[in-house]
Parts: sequence; C-alpha cells; structure tokens
Amino acid sequence: MDSVLRAAAIYLVVLVVFRLAGRRTLSELTTFDFVLLLIIGEATQQALLGDDFSIVNAMVVIVSLVVFDIALSLLKNKSRWLSKLIDGEPMIIVEHGQVLERRIRKARIDEGDILEAARHSQGLERIDQIKFAILEKDGKISIIPR
Repeated sequence: MDSVLRAAAIYLVVLVVFRLAGRRTLSELTTFDFVLLLIIGEATQQALLGDDFSIVNAMVVIVSLVVFDIALSLLKNKSRWLSKLIDGEPMIIVEHGQVLERRIRKARIDEGDILEAARHSQGLERIDQIKFAILEKDGKISIIPR
C-alpha cells in the first residue's frame, strides 16, 4: 500500500508542477529540458523505491528543478546571449542546393539526414532541389524547396 501511495503522490506532484510550468511538446525539448526530465525521473524513481530517499526530498528536488527551469526560461527571454548559449540557434546547412560540409560536420549530421527531412516534409529526393535546409534549435531540419 505504501508504494501505491508514494506513486500517487509523486504522480500528482509531477503533474501539478508541470502543469504550472506551462505546456511543452516533446518535439520542442532543448538539451537542458531533456537533462531536467532525466534528473526528475531519477528523483521520482528514488522516491518510489523508498530506501534512504524520502518522498518529501524528491518533491523538493522536482519543484526546485522546475522552478530553476522557469527562471532560466525567463532569463533566456531577456537575454539573447543566454538563450543562444543554452539553446543554440538555427543553422543553415544547405544553401541553394549546396551542402555546407563544415556546418553538417559541426552538427554531427550527414547528407542522409537532410534528404530524409526533405522527403518527409516536401517530398524532395535530391539535394539540388533544396533552396535552404535549416537545422533548428530543437534538432529538426526545416526544408525550403527551390
């Protein structure tokens, strides 16, 4: 019964905290958001299992991390430099049908990733059909056809 109560309490706290934090879809997660979710997952696992980790401590950790995430989001809204530092910025990786090799190496993607995005979003089959391909902050590749 203790495990059920712990699970219900953690579920409720996480649900409320994330509802208060605002809506985000998984496809829009930044690296920081992903790390935050991993840490919250670890904290809730420890609270659910019991051992030396109290449910109150897990709640404090979760609330603290979400408050930190909200504060960081507010700071990023006020500082373009901080936003760029944490989330990066969009990067053009194809320009007028030419792959920008240094940029795709820096981003650790390849031409196949670009072509996959072109097929999915625009039905394009070749790089020369792409006017611009942009690697977005969330890791998705946007395609603008010629």
